[in-house]
Amino acid sequence: MRLGGPLFDQTTDAAGWVASIKAHGYSAAYCPIGPEADDATVQDYTNAARENNIVIAEVGAWSNPISPNEEERKTAIQKCQDLLAHADRMGALCCVNIAGSRSNKWDGPAADNLSAETFDLIVETTRSIIDNVKPVNTFYTLEMMPWIFPDSPTSYLRLIEAIDRPQCAVHLDPVNIVNSPSRFFDTGRLISRCFELLGPYIKSCHGKDIVMSQNLTVHLDETRPGLGGLDYAVFLKELDTLSPDIPLMLEHLSTDEEYRLAAEYIRSVARENQIRIY
Repeated sequence: MRLGGPLFDQTTDAAGWVASIKAHGYSAAYCPIGPEADDATVQDYTNAARENNIVIAEVGAWSNPISPNEEERKTAIQKCQDLLAHADRMGALCCVNIAGSRSNKWDGPAADNLSAETFDLIVETTRSIIDNVKPVNTFYTLEMMPWIFPDSPTSYLRLIEAIDRPQCAVHLDPVNIVNSPSRFFDTGRLISRCFELLGPYIKSCHGKDIVMSQNLTVHLDETRPGLGGLDYAVFLKELDTLSPDIPLMLEHLSTDEEYRLAAEYIRSVARENQIRIY
């Protein structure tokens, strides 16, 4: 497996980007440039990544392509297509989004989110994004979420089979589906089930952690890896069964120091379990 995370250094070229990645001890990175970059700039960064054994893990296409607002939906679909095309020319492992939401909040809960009609809408929308771009070097992926499909490894496999496109794959963020006490207290089993059903499709992963407070009713929050209940020993062991190029990407922390501590924790779990981080 590989490890990566956001970079706080202000770099202006590919050489500076590589230096920052190496200074953090990473071998994977978020895509460093946007779709507006010209071909020469793209070539500079992709060459630098290849020459320095750095994997460009993912391009984020965060938006709501199933929005009930038709204008927002059209704009989001176009954004997903543009960023999937950008991921393809960057040679990123995947372009990642969530399915969206039928709420007025792009990633929020809604009564219709888990309906059969919404499942079919996600299938139709994802097909249209992939079919418009026809990526060759990358995959379009959806993160699981607590209140929208895919909300479990089973529903993700159902979606992949229904979408029926070879360039549709999996971005795994297990914290996003720890949405109940039964899952919180058994994250190892949940993670293993994800890999059992989705392992061949996984292209990139997010590294976070989760805590459950004692406040009524159920209240769950993200936290830094190592400070919560996610079974990282199982997570890393399962990741170690896949291609060594599959990255675990840290996210949602506020400072470079927090990312340093998160990476240190993950490396310590890897050492304890004789798992190599490339």
